[in-house]
Amino acid sequence: MTRIWAVPDAGLGNHSYLAEVADGLALAVDPARDPRPYLDLAAAHGLRIAFAAETHVHADFVSGGRELAGLGARLLTPAGSGLAFGCAELRGGQEVDLGGLTLRAVATPGHTPEHLSYLLLDGTDPVVVFTGGALIPGGVARTDLAGPAGPATRAAYRSAQALLGLPDELAIYPTHGPGSFCSAAPAGERPATVGQARTAAPLLAGADEDTFTAALLAGLGSYPAYFGWLPGVNRRGAPRHGTARPPLAGLTAAHMAELAAGGAAIMDARPVEAFAAAHVPGSVSNALRPAFATWLGWLASPDRPLVVVLEAGQDRSELVEACLKVGYDNLAGELDGGIAAWRAAGLATASIPLIDAAEPAAVCPHQVLDVRQDAEWAAGHIPGSSHRELGALAGADAPDGADGPVTVMCEHGERAMTGASLLAARGTEVSVLLGGPADWAKAVGEPLEHG
Repeated sequence: MTRIWAVPDAGLGNHSYLAEVADGLALAVDPARDPRPYLDLAAAHGLRIAFAAETHVHADFVSGGRELAGLGARLLTPAGSGLAFGCAELRGGQEVDLGGLTLRAVATPGHTPEHLSYLLLDGTDPVVVFTGGALIPGGVARTDLAGPAGPATRAAYRSAQALLGLPDELAIYPTHGPGSFCSAAPAGERPATVGQARTAAPLLAGADEDTFTAALLAGLGSYPAYFGWLPGVNRRGAPRHGTARPPLAGLTAAHMAELAAGGAAIMDARPVEAFAAAHVPGSVSNALRPAFATWLGWLASPDRPLVVVLEAGQDRSELVEACLKVGYDNLAGELDGGIAAWRAAGLATASIPLIDAAEPAAVCPHQVLDVRQDAEWAAGHIPGSSHRELGALAGADAPDGADGPVTVMCEHGERAMTGASLLAARGTEVSVLLGGPADWAKAVGEPLEHG
């Protein structure tokens, strides 16, 4: 039986895969930029990564296919990807001998025009299918990233139906999943087989092409700003780092202030409570957590040098990897000594008050701004609150009513603090509600509004 290992990225909501394809040989599918997890897995099982396959040009992470190719793998990509570096382009129906098993490319356009799924065959018998974004939990991946969404959505429907025509018991391995902004519908559990995918996809179950297209287009939400430029990075080829990672340089307070004055962005990755107590004026709060990379890509320009503020005990390597995986190579360094060093240099700090959701009376004098996604807002929000998705606050005008005190909220506090930091940088008086709508409703004993 073919052994396959998933390599998850919880922050992006994705999975990539390593599959044993022959005696001592392995195939990586949709690998992320850091090659070390795949190399470590292969070494632990006595395998060499001989092949790396991309299902499409990715918009949400820097592809690792080029990294693995530089380490000896043969890179397989869809024809039409437009890559500026060496690879073997495949079209639907073409097969590649992997030394034991065979890889068959299946044209599945929709999520992107060039998209391929890959059938792994033992002789003529299908073993598994890697579906990328063509068949994922909940249906298919979004169709509005690479051109007009209408025709792409119809193509996605036909591609999904073709995959659903495979044997019910065939194992499927999608790339995008729950938590991915590439998903086009609320994603459920990852289906293990084609049969499970058919029954677990409301958008596909019994729907004709017109119904499917209308429903999917109506449900498309916003997506991070970096999705617009990252495919270009993947086509050109991001700088290769191999198994090494660039160090995070230490910067004096004076040097950081000089960089900021010259246009560098300051991203404060400390926990919410630390940022609230004291931070560099004008800096953006983005607590280091699995979602850090997504919000970095939504809020910061890759053309500006990036300076970070951390506290003792936070994992510097985790932060560097999060920056690299979404294409932020222009990492200038971190404030050496943290916020204490900034203060010791005689430089001013700012603070943002925190309000406990269990004490809702403190919110009453303020306008409440909910910065969660549209679907979250519709599922339940504080009566009378206003709404603006966090991503829309970056570079946008302040929301209506932002000339007075504004209490920003999300589900827990991290996104709220990010939104508050953006508003505070524009001069708005802000506070942050720690907790979500459910915490507020429990505290006051009142129902939430919906829709």
